[in-house]
Amino acid sequence: MNIAANIVIVLIAFLHIGFLVLEMFLWTKPFGLKTFAMTRETAMASATLAANQGLYNGFLAAGLIWGVVSGTASIKLFFLICVLVAGIYGGLTAKRSILYMQALPGLIGLALVLLSV
Repeated sequence: MNIAANIVIVLIAFLHIGFLVLEMFLWTKPFGLKTFAMTRETAMASATLAANQGLYNGFLAAGLIWGVVSGTASIKLFFLICVLVAGIYGGLTAKRSILYMQALPGLIGLALVLLSV
């Protein structure tokens, strides 16, 4: 079960690295505009906020990778709970699909870690 948990955690970390790239570097580019259905003006006005959000996603990815590399269940649990809470909050306040793209993988990873300890 630990191997399955680690695979899911690494996949979640890669998702968050993708979110980092999208929010920090592609926010005002055509791919970012299309992904978030924004006008260029809206993207330019919110670029600093998006970059900040991307940085936080990078910290989540780093923490998840740290947990896998260290093999420490408590580190994995902490960062998976952070992912889950952020996903629930984003899903309730920003866009419902965040529940499926962020919160659900976090919940699955959390369950797998709990089953492996």
